[in-house]
Amino acid sequence: MAERTLAVASAHGLHARPAALFVKAVTDSGLAVELQKGERTINAASILGVVSLGIEHGDEVTLRVTGEGADAVLESLAGFLEKDHDA
Repeated sequence: MAERTLAVASAHGLHARPAALFVKAVTDSGLAVELQKGERTINAASILGVVSLGIEHGDEVTLRVTGEGADAVLESLAGFLEKDHDA
């Protein structure tokens, strides 16, 4: 398992559009990915789960990726969250 904690860079957080793009990237990876904010952890392949976390700009989240190639997928997904998709 690969894990990383980071701050979300999108100016308006993970609202519908960037959340949908993130979930697509998770689904396309084919690996099990969890996203945690505070005490809540969700399956990152669920758009409803991602949006329900209410992730705002600057919020710290933890990504966990399980499976073969987890490190590469983690880096890709972390890079997505560390980019401002509202710019």
